[in-house]
This record gives sequence, C-alpha cells and structure tokens, in this order.
Amino acid sequence: MVAINSLTMLFLYGHLGGFLLGVGRLPVPWQALLLSISVYAALPLLAGFASRKLLLRAKGENWFNEKFLHVLTPVSISALLFTLILLFSFKGNIILEKPLTILWIAIPLFIQTNLIFWLTYGSAKLLKLEYENAAPAALIGASNHFEVAIATSTMIFGLSSGASLATVVGVLIEVPVMLMLVKVCRRTRNWF
Repeated sequence: MVAINSLTMLFLYGHLGGFLLGVGRLPVPWQALLLSISVYAALPLLAGFASRKLLLRAKGENWFNEKFLHVLTPVSISALLFTLILLFSFKGNIILEKPLTILWIAIPLFIQTNLIFWLTYGSAKLLKLEYENAAPAALIGASNHFEVAIATSTMIFGLSSGASLATVVGVLIEVPVMLMLVKVCRRTRNWF
C-alpha cells in the first residue's frame, strides 16, 4: 500500500500542486515542483525498492523481516524525531508567538485528516475488506505527505513564508492525530 501511495504521489503531486497554484493565480514553478518530487518522492522510492531487492537477494526474506526491519524501525523513528526537532528550531518562535494562527491552521488539517480517515475506513468496511487491509488503507489515505509539501513550499515561497509555516504545523498536527487514529483502528478491529 505504501508503494502504491508513493507511486500515486509521484505521478499526481506535481499536477495537483500546479492546479492548486493556478487556481490561486500564482505562477506555477514546474522546475521546483519536479525537483521536490524527484528528491523527496522518487529518490526514496527508488532507493527503497533497489535496497530491498538487493537485501532480499543477498540475505533472504526471513533475515530481512526478522533482523533488518527490527534494526531499521528505531532508525526511522529517530529520523522522524530529528525532523520534528529541526522543524521546531526553524518555526518554534512563530509557533510560540502566534498560537491563534497555529490553531487556525491546525483545525482544518485536523478535520481533513479525520474526514479522509473515516471515509476510507468506512468504505473499507462497506467493501468487506479485512482489518489488515482496512486499517493501513485508511491511515495511508489520511496521511498528508508533508515532507514533500515542506520541500515544495520552501523552494517556492521561502522558509519564512506562511506556506512553509502551514506545512510545519501540518507535521506537528499529523503526528499526534495519526497516533490517535492508530488507537481508533486498534479499538475497532472487531468491526472487520
């Protein structure tokens, strides 16, 4: 599901970003959009695909699942925490100085994430999907790919822009909201 989501983002993100910028009558910086997609979506996807193939061929699926993934999990969590610390260091003063602005950005993001999650989770229930497919589909559908959004907004509007602030707030909202939705999935497992 993550691979399909990444491929979808790879092919649709630029078009959607260009469309939304065009609707707002902003110039569409196609080079910046393509660079963001290449660096933050295509490169990790290709690196993950290639490294997985190489590791499976060299060590086997059992080693990959039992050893490698257990080593990789704390590394990915540490990288996420480091990213959040870095984001706070760039935008922390604004977050502390303008809490009402942050709230006005956070509310629609909270609503949007929950709306997409519940639409996807409910659709999975109606389609009689198993829990093992329904929960990840709903969580992936509700995720916002703020890593690409941060890169794109920074490249187009600059680090001190309101767009960059919105993407940082998005990350800060998404992490606790997604953890809450994981808890919802675990409690509603018996629905499926």
